[in-house]
Amino acid sequence: MAGIKLLDCTLRDGGYINDWNFGYYTIKNIIRQLTASQVDYVEIGFLRDCEYDRDKTLYNNCSEMRPILPETHGNTMFTAMALHNKYNIDKLEPYDGKTIEAIRVTFHDYDIDEGLAFISKAKEKGYKVFCNPINIMGYSDEQILDLLKKVNRIQPYAFSIVDTFGSMMKADLLRIYSLIEHNLDPAIVIGLHLHENLALSYSLAQEFISMKSSTRKSVIDGSMLGMGRVPGNLCLELIMDYMNRTQGGIYDVNPVLDGIDDYIIKLKEIEPWGYSTAYALSAKYNLHRNYAEFLLNKGRLRAKQINQILASIEDNKKTAYDEAYIEGIYQRYQNHETDDTQLIKRLKEELRGKNILILAPGSSLIKERAKIDRFIQNEDPLIISANFAAKDYRTDYIFCSNAMRYSALENVDPDCRVLVTSNLLDVCGEKDVLNYADLCFDDKGICDNCVIMLLRLLIRLEISKVFIAGFDGYSPDENNYVTSYMASQHTKGVEENIKNSGYVRDIRKQIKVEFLTDSIYNRSGE
Repeated sequence: MAGIKLLDCTLRDGGYINDWNFGYYTIKNIIRQLTASQVDYVEIGFLRDCEYDRDKTLYNNCSEMRPILPETHGNTMFTAMALHNKYNIDKLEPYDGKTIEAIRVTFHDYDIDEGLAFISKAKEKGYKVFCNPINIMGYSDEQILDLLKKVNRIQPYAFSIVDTFGSMMKADLLRIYSLIEHNLDPAIVIGLHLHENLALSYSLAQEFISMKSSTRKSVIDGSMLGMGRVPGNLCLELIMDYMNRTQGGIYDVNPVLDGIDDYIIKLKEIEPWGYSTAYALSAKYNLHRNYAEFLLNKGRLRAKQINQILASIEDNKKTAYDEAYIEGIYQRYQNHETDDTQLIKRLKEELRGKNILILAPGSSLIKERAKIDRFIQNEDPLIISANFAAKDYRTDYIFCSNAMRYSALENVDPDCRVLVTSNLLDVCGEKDVLNYADLCFDDKGICDNCVIMLLRLLIRLEISKVFIAGFDGYSPDENNYVTSYMASQHTKGVEENIKNSGYVRDIRKQIKVEFLTDSIYNRSGE
């Protein structure tokens, strides 16, 4: 079977559904049925610092596992999982060949060294050890390479691709597998653990099999009926059947199907696992699933609003759920939410059929003044300035999304209307207020650049073409702004050029954008 083995994790991952309380005889019978199916590994639960209960699949040591294991088990091997910070490795007996053969160890990106030290200690006690880093999708390529260097030094039995938040797609799997395949010691097995957030686990498992090197051994995880912490895992019975049909497998699926009927289906009544919108949303942003659950349970948010809030979660908060943090975001979002329906309607009428010119505060407003003046004289556009009052230009509107820039506005022409976004409600008083979230968020996350937000507003107003001057981009070697106070406020660098260029490309698919002055964001062409 091209070096591919299958591992069942029902009694371990499935325990999130029933608090690992399967019942002693059910535990024994599930192990017996899995052994009869000839699955390669059965993960019988967690090694954990706990009070042992024979009805649960949580163990302090290997001696507690012995009564549930069959005397004869063919080629099936047994394993358990340990979270390095929830189990005292000193309690683990040396390997004696009578209980589990392997231990799978998990750790986060912030405690890698502690996790690897735990792996080394378990290996010293004679066990095959899997290295299972939590949320591989949260690692950059550089971080994966650094981790692999450390893993190669300690030589575990296996290194697993763990898609903790179920956010992986085919391209992600190909990228991550390729990095690992070419940088992990050839003797180390590559594992794969998938979740069902996007209903892709079965498809991704097949992709993994097709892309896997013929010389690399691998282990694919599954569970009976996909049982596991909601939304669940790859279905063991499906991947067994696929292996039999396409890879020369010799698994007997019938005992697994019987076990599902006998024990697993009724457990689904406790908490039904499987695809759900909450976990698809959490996967979309590679977040801990509880964030989406929290927002859905509020019962007063629409899908668009949930997307906007999830997109705003900071990278360092994604992996470990922080309820106080998400509550804070939610409250701020609610405080800044405003109904701008009537304002949008009025603006559509006011801007219909007009040439629109956006003035951004880049230094090209000074350098290319003559060109801008000619355009204004010839086209008589409606002028909107972005986050500043353009002193030398007749301005019809000022669009403001930044509190510091708003506080700096002075000598504004009384005939000029000021439009503000709802994040400025506390400082702007009675103004025409536009909903901040609708202009700041999209599927890629937050972009609070004022010009990008203004362009999104014009798209909402059904404008088909817009001209821009002064949206230059950032250069470390030049004076970027028309006034010095703006430069002192700005803390972003060249990386902002890359981000904004991407947004401009996306926006140009919805509205024609013509730059009057030189801009980094225009150098890739129309």
